Amino acid sequence: MSLEIQDLKNKILYRSSYRGTKEMDLLLKGFVDNVIDALNKEDLSSLLDLISLDDDNLYKFKIGKKTSILIKENKITKLFKDFNL
Repeated sequence: MSLEIQDLKNKILYRSSYRGTKEMDLLLKGFVDNVIDALNKEDLSSLLDLISLDDDNLYKFKIGKKTSILIKENKITKLFKDFNL
């Protein structure tokens, strides 16, 4: 595994654990732990984009409510929507 990919994984793991709300910490950390080792560099980049979104829009997206921003559907967003703790 290249150092660049490992650095990206470390960044994702950190950001998914320290969100600001305990609920999102638990949800995102569980999701990331579940998928991170199966992702390629492009997927990891999409995952980083997803977890960089604010908690309110991310939660609304997860439960299927209208968000105030456009969240592009892709492999990672589908996995996130389908994920259950």
